[in-house]
Amino acid sequence: MAPSQPLLLVDDDAAFRKVYGKLLRDAGHEVVEAGDRPSARATFEGRVFPIVLLDLMLPPDGSVSAGLEGLAALLDARPGTKVIVISGVGDTRHSLEAIRLGAYDFLTKPVDPDVLLVVVQRALARVALERQVEALRTSLEQASRDAAMVGQSASFLASVSLAERVAASDLPVLITGENGTGKELLARTVHLKSRRQSGPFIPVNCGALPETLLESALFGHVKGSFTGATRDHRGLFAEADGGTLFLDELGDMTPALQVKVLRALETGDILPVGADRPVHVDVRLITATHRDLGRMLQEGTFREDLYWRVKGVEVRLPPLRERALDLPLLAKHFLNQCAHLCPDGRARLLSEAAAEALAAHPWPGNLRELRHEMQRATVLAGERRELQPEDLSFTGSERPRASPTGATTLAAKVEALERREIEEALKRHGGNRTHSAEALGLSRQGLLKKLDRYGLT
Repeated sequence: MAPSQPLLLVDDDAAFRKVYGKLLRDAGHEVVEAGDRPSARATFEGRVFPIVLLDLMLPPDGSVSAGLEGLAALLDARPGTKVIVISGVGDTRHSLEAIRLGAYDFLTKPVDPDVLLVVVQRALARVALERQVEALRTSLEQASRDAAMVGQSASFLASVSLAERVAASDLPVLITGENGTGKELLARTVHLKSRRQSGPFIPVNCGALPETLLESALFGHVKGSFTGATRDHRGLFAEADGGTLFLDELGDMTPALQVKVLRALETGDILPVGADRPVHVDVRLITATHRDLGRMLQEGTFREDLYWRVKGVEVRLPPLRERALDLPLLAKHFLNQCAHLCPDGRARLLSEAAAEALAAHPWPGNLRELRHEMQRATVLAGERRELQPEDLSFTGSERPRASPTGATTLAAKVEALERREIEEALKRHGGNRTHSAEALGLSRQGLLKKLDRYGLT
C-alpha cells in the first residue's frame, strides 16, 4: 500500500497490535499504532487516516459506552473515514450500535487474519471509489465555475490575470468588490491553480454568524466548553489544513475575533474554544469583502495589523456595470444553466430588444441579479424561443404590485412604502439580509420579522 494511505490500528493489547500490525504490513500497508484513547486521538488529529481499526474497550476507562462515544466523535470529525471496529465483546447490540453510528464493519476477537485483510482491502476500495466520485463532482462544478469566470473586458481580465499569477505562492489574497461580483469564484480559481489544489477549499461567510458561533466555527471547541457542546469540534481552520480557507465578508468580523484570526495567521496555531493547548495548522488564507477596509481603519473598526497581514495581494473584481463586453457572454451562460426549466429543454435566446435592456440596466446585484433575471425570464417566456424586454423585472412592463391591504388607507400606504424599501435594499445588497438590515437601520431579527410579515421569503 502506498504511504499516502496509512492505516491506524488502535488496541490496548500490545500482542494483538504486534501480530496484526505485522500481518497488515506484510500485505503492503503502512500501519500506525496507538494503545489508548488519548494517544489515538492525538495521532488521528495530526494525520489523515482513510482506514482506522478501532478497539472499543480502550484505556483509561475501558468501557464499551466510552468506546462507542469515541467512535461517534471520530466519525463526526472526519465522516469519510472507514472505521473497522474490532472488539472482544461479541454482543450483537454493540455491533449494531457501532454500525448505526457509522462504522464500516464490526469484527469480533479472535479475528480471522484472512477476513481482516479482505475487509481492509474492501474498505480501501470504497475510499478510492468515493474519492473518484468526489473528483468527478468537483470537475463538473469547476466546469460550471470556469464558464462563469470568463470575460473579455480589460478590467476583468486584469483581475483574473493578477489572481492567477499570485496563485502559485502562499501569499494571502484579499479580493474586494461589490456583493455578487464573483469573489468566491475567484477565490476557488486561486485555490485550484495553487500547489494546494488537492487539499480542501473551505469557505465561510463571516457576516452570516454571530461572533460566538463564528469563533467556534473557525477554531473549533472541546466537549463541555459551552452549553450544547456535546462533542469536540475541529473547526474550519483545522478542516482547511493543507488547503485554503476563504473568509468571505472579512469586514463584518468583530475586532475581538480579528485578534484571534491575526494570531492564527502569524503563528499557525489555533486554540479551540475551551481547549488548554493550541493546534498547529497549515492553511493558505484568501479573504474577501465588499466594505472599504481603508475607511474602517480610520474609524477604528478594523485592525491595521490584520489588514496588512491579509493584504498580501489585493485583487479588485469590477462590478457588472463596468463589464459591458461580458454581459452577453454571462447572460448566455446563465440561460444555458436554465435550459432544464424550459418545456423543450433548449436554452432560451435573447432578442435584440432584451439585450439592449440588459445593457441599459445598472445591475446593482451584479452576477447574482443577472442569474436571477435569466432564471425568471426563462420561466416567464414559456415556450417562446426568444426572451423579450417584458420578461425582465426591471423594464417597467410589470403591473405594479398591490399593497397588502390595497393601499387605501394611510397605514396601507406606509406598509406598501416599507415593503418597497425593503425589496430595493435586498436588491442593492444581493439578497444579503445582514447588510440590508444595516442599510435600513434595522436589526437583522427586525428585518426577518418584516420579511415574514410581507411574505418576502
